[in-house]
Amino acid sequence: MASRTAPFNAVWLSDLHLGSADCRAEYLSHFLARHPTRTLYLLGDVVDLWALRRRLFWPASHRVVVEQILALAAHTRVVYVPGNHDEDFRALCGRRLLGVEIRHQAVHRTAGGRRLLLLHGDEFDTLVRASAWAGRAADLGYELLLSLNALGNRARRTLGLPYRWLAQEIKIRLGPARRAIRTFEVAAARAARRLGLDGVVCGHIHQPEIRFEEGVLYCNCGDWVESLTALVEHPSGRLELLHWGDARRALKCERGALAVHASHALSQPT
Repeated sequence: MASRTAPFNAVWLSDLHLGSADCRAEYLSHFLARHPTRTLYLLGDVVDLWALRRRLFWPASHRVVVEQILALAAHTRVVYVPGNHDEDFRALCGRRLLGVEIRHQAVHRTAGGRRLLLLHGDEFDTLVRASAWAGRAADLGYELLLSLNALGNRARRTLGLPYRWLAQEIKIRLGPARRAIRTFEVAAARAARRLGLDGVVCGHIHQPEIRFEEGVLYCNCGDWVESLTALVEHPSGRLELLHWGDARRALKCERGALAVHASHALSQPT
């Protein structure tokens, strides 16, 4: 995607996982530098405190992303909704820190008048709610899968084969994973509907999507570990999922209605 100067109304990012070796911080930094916005929403798991407790990992590329966000906060509205991997920051909800608003959840009104509930989404994850141990066990399993994915894709590159999102494919193909994702999406949509809102934007499950669910708009802005996606609102109010990375295929997202546009941009850092 070419560099743009007209700001978006809003950009939503979630699951950056800074502090984890799996974070694609260089791509994230490149995206932030080229997508000005009037409001930046960070919907949780921005800093991966779970990973940092296991191993101190904070390279310069991760520090640069934090500096970019804080620089944006000097002239742009930045709203941070902590997730389960950075839940320690939930104690600061309701406060403003270094220009960043920290909220348990928020509501965004689009240019078209839609009111969208914004949250991380771990409260809709049945495994996370079942027990902290189960949630962390699932997280470790996912990290193992990402490691295997990295090894597999190194071999694929050697053979001249395209990148494959192994974790994404497994989540889509496995029956239990598919059902868990479906349960999550329905629960998130129902939460927005109960509040009388028009839709919900969340993260947590690393599964980018825009579609109508339970009569409301369901949006998941994805992650910066594997899918490298962001949800954006154009000045017209049009919502779009952007993919920013080196995957060889576009995301597959359903269009919920003509009023909501889910399109995809594929770009490479230079």
